[in-house]
Amino acid sequence: MAKDIAGYVKLQCKGGQANPSPPIGPALGSKGLNIMEFCKQFNARTQDKMGMVVPVLITYFTDKSFEFVIKTPPASIMLLEAAKVKTGSDQPNRKKVGSVSWDQVKTIAETKMPDLNCFTVESAMKMVAGTARNMGITITGQKPY
Repeated sequence: MAKDIAGYVKLQCKGGQANPSPPIGPALGSKGLNIMEFCKQFNARTQDKMGMVVPVLITYFTDKSFEFVIKTPPASIMLLEAAKVKTGSDQPNRKKVGSVSWDQVKTIAETKMPDLNCFTVESAMKMVAGTARNMGITITGQKPY
């Protein structure tokens, strides 16, 4: 028999570094979930993404059990790594903080494909390019499409 879903919790945690401190502890504790069990499972499943910010969707049930799905890292985090900058621009239309190539945009788009609502790599590249533009990151080179 299927369990009754009580709700969902969305969090962004660093891969392999989940601990009961905020934001994880209060978010899960208020729902009555086992915080340490989540931290152990999350750290075990994200050892390969150590230190990278990873979104996670936790589905919790009426019997206080839970399941979680790990998503791909946000495009903004991946763009910051590719451009080798700390933060985006506070005025993206005036101040540019870095640049990435279209090849880097393509690799980010291919990585993000499972979590994006598009069907082709070209449309995913346009989404990532829009994120880069809003962060003050320029894209160099010739468009491949």
